[in-house]
Amino acid sequence: MREKTCSQYVVLACSALTRAYRRALTTGQNTCIPPDPWQTNEDDISLQTLFIHLQGSVEMISERMQKRRGHFMPVTLLQSQFDTLEPPGEPELFMVFNVEKDISEIVSEIKAKLECMTPKHS
Repeated sequence: MREKTCSQYVVLACSALTRAYRRALTTGQNTCIPPDPWQTNEDDISLQTLFIHLQGSVEMISERMQKRRGHFMPVTLLQSQFDTLEPPGEPELFMVFNVEKDISEIVSEIKAKLECMTPKHS
């Protein structure tokens, strides 16, 4: 949120599997605690936040995870992540990218889409 006041673009990489987690990221409100009556709508950056949803099959992602060395998350937890996942939907702003491609292709595709959305500064 601090970056919002500095008019900077920020990239945050996390699973944010549920709408509640994504809402907490964009509003700063913990969904387990009643809303702060002093919090203003200025703190809500949900209309300025774009979620990139990487979509792939359990099998394909499992295969990629097994090739990783020293990663913190074991493959045995993958199914529970899929079970918990609430894909983004309206009113969230989001783009979906299929992860079946090579990682460099996925990154290039995301960058191209974002460049189309970003205002050009002269």
